[in-house]
This record gives sequence, C-alpha cells and structure tokens, in this order.
Amino acid sequence: MIFNLDKTTSIANVFLAELRDEHIQKDAMRFRKNMERLGEFFAYEISKTLEFERKETQTPLGVAKTAFLTQQPVLATILRAGIPLHQGLLNVFDQAESTFITAYRKNHKNGNFVIQVEYISTPDLTDKIVIMADPMLATGMSMVLCCKELLNRYQIKELHIVAAIASTEGVNHVRANLPKAKLWLGAIDEEMTSKSYIVPGLGDAGDLAYGVKQ
Repeated sequence: MIFNLDKTTSIANVFLAELRDEHIQKDAMRFRKNMERLGEFFAYEISKTLEFERKETQTPLGVAKTAFLTQQPVLATILRAGIPLHQGLLNVFDQAESTFITAYRKNHKNGNFVIQVEYISTPDLTDKIVIMADPMLATGMSMVLCCKELLNRYQIKELHIVAAIASTEGVNHVRANLPKAKLWLGAIDEEMTSKSYIVPGLGDAGDLAYGVKQ
C-alpha cells in the first residue's frame, strides 16, 4: 500500500511546498516546523487504519461513548534528519514509545557507499505496530537496512514507513525488500543525482534542520 500526498489536495501540500522552497527552507526553524506538521498529518492518516474500541467516558453532565486506540504504535526514526518528522508523529501519538537508530553512508574513494547502522535504542517491538520515519527515501538502502535490523530482532505486527519525499528507485527498493510495509509519502520524484540525492527533492534534510555537517 502506498499513500502519496502529492496525489491529493490539503493544507499538508502547502507544508511540503514550503519544505521544497529554496528560499523558505533557509529558515531552519520554519523548515523543522513544516517537517513536524507533515508528521502530524501522516499520523492522522495512519490512525485511520488502526484499531479502536468504544468505551464509556464520564463527562460533568453524563456518560459519552468514545473511541480509544486498542494499541499504541511505536515510533521509530533514523537520527538526525528524522527528528522533526518523528516529533510530528509523537505530537499525535503522544502515548507512544520511541525507537532511535543511527545510520550513515560510509563513502568509498570510488564514489560508492555502504550504509552502516551503529546504534539502536528501542523498547520491545514484539507484536507491535511500528511507524518508521525518515524525511528522505532516496536509494531506500538505509530504510531497508534499519527496518530489517528491527525485523530480525522482533516479530513486528505491522510496519509503516513515513517519508516527506521519496525517489522512484527508493520506493521500488523498499517494496522489493519489505513487501508488507505500508508507505506514507509526501511525494515521489523520478530522478537522483550521482551522489543519490533526490531531484528535485529538497536538499539535505538534516543540514537544513540542524546545520551543515562536516
């Protein structure tokens, strides 16, 4: 299943447009806030697919029948770029636990690179719904590697993947390696540079949110 925000129209499209805009994105605080807002939007959309139960809630004037999640998801992200998107998801799923993963591209002299996973901090994910967020789904290699690390350790009940922008290649790689995952994407762009940056994309999400890394 793939949800593509770019094929719909809502206020969330404005958040995505501002994330892409080379002038607006120079304001790092606004960039982080728009990424956070996008996370909130995706959390709302994902919540429609989850299971709820009806309970009675006592109000000052009587009893109302209300809906509650039967199970809180666990929110996972890849540091550092994923933090604002993760925060948006957490603003909505405010009782959720979190998983944090550090992964990076290790570049070789010939221009190729491999993905290295260094650190995972996670609660027990057995029989849990996991929502993995990373703003850019370029080659899809980082996403697949991080998700498989979790899947190898735990029997995850359901996997959702959230990204602001994906490449066609990245989507194909994720679908081939994680066929049961549900994808929630802001947009799918066709091209990538030789260094695997999405075109037109938005640039380096981590640098735009937190400063240029050395």
